[in-house]
Amino acid sequence: MKTIEIEEDLYHFIASQTQQIGESASDILRRLVMPDAPPVSKKATEKVLNKENLPLIQSSLLSELANLKLLDMPKMVDRFLAMLALLHRHHSGSFASVLSMSGRNRTYFATSKDALLATGSSTNPKQVPDSEYWVITNNNTLKKVTMVKEVALLLGYSEAQVEQLVLLFCPES
Repeated sequence: MKTIEIEEDLYHFIASQTQQIGESASDILRRLVMPDAPPVSKKATEKVLNKENLPLIQSSLLSELANLKLLDMPKMVDRFLAMLALLHRHHSGSFASVLSMSGRNRTYFATSKDALLATGSSTNPKQVPDSEYWVITNNNTLKKVTMVKEVALLLGYSEAQVEQLVLLFCPES
């Protein structure tokens, strides 16, 4: 393997061309530049499966994620809410598992604003777009990234898939 340095805008373009979580940069570039060449990486050809042996990631989720243009959103809270909304849209049946997430003194998710306000004085609850769920947003960027990771893990994503999602959500983390 060789290492090359590329500019950030090119890196984001390559990441936006991901078709399945865990696909390597080499496989993405090979697909874009050499469309007739077979993939070399085993990661790109293996399907990541959940507990029921069903494919977890659909290319539609990745396409939606790329179309959201999260990195064009200047406020991290907007990226955070957009990512949660996307995960909710693709996992609405199991999204209620986020209600179990909490810190030492705070509940992170609830089904009402008042429930979150009752857990702390400066939670700044916001509704996850197009859902019945509310989330605290008065956290720093690192905490928001950690929360997205935890949500994705609760929804059945593997560690490798979670890292890919985070790269598309907040590459500086």
